[in-house]
Amino acid sequence: MAAKAKGGGAGRLKAGAGALTHLDARGLPAMVDVSAKATTARDAVAECRVRFPAAIAAQLRASGLRSAKGGIVETAVIAGTMAVKRTHELIPFCHPLPIDGCRIGIDWYGERELRIECAVKTMHRTGVEMEALTGATVAALTVYDMCKALSHAIVLGPARLLGKHGGKRDFGAKAAGAGNSR
Repeated sequence: MAAKAKGGGAGRLKAGAGALTHLDARGLPAMVDVSAKATTARDAVAECRVRFPAAIAAQLRASGLRSAKGGIVETAVIAGTMAVKRTHELIPFCHPLPIDGCRIGIDWYGERELRIECAVKTMHRTGVEMEALTGATVAALTVYDMCKALSHAIVLGPARLLGKHGGKRDFGAKAAGAGNSR
């Protein structure tokens, strides 16, 4: 449990060991200074699911995942990849990173769900988990956009980090093949 900042308002968390990293000593929002960290290979993989009503899933399967707007998977892969490269413009304290590899895979998971997986790689001082999460969720939002004319009962999520490697704390699955597109 994090301590309250000295003189800070109620609910503010103090920065420090075991605390939130995007808060300064006074408990105010701040970008993490990564200048002293070593540049290492970093990767992350995240997923997001898209669940369709049964009749809509059957219709999408029959159409080969094509809608009146075009190829659903192709469009979602492009949108997710663009989002990975622009994560720092969407999430205030994300560092702009050189993306060395990005792979987005989209496939059926059961009868009614699409599973979107985004794997990202870089050589930098900070990780790419936010980029992987952003890519997976924006791809899912794009699937929704491509299919919303069929139903508004489409459900997105959960979105989750499956793994990250190359920093202080490795976690979960290793990103495989992020050098390939799609």
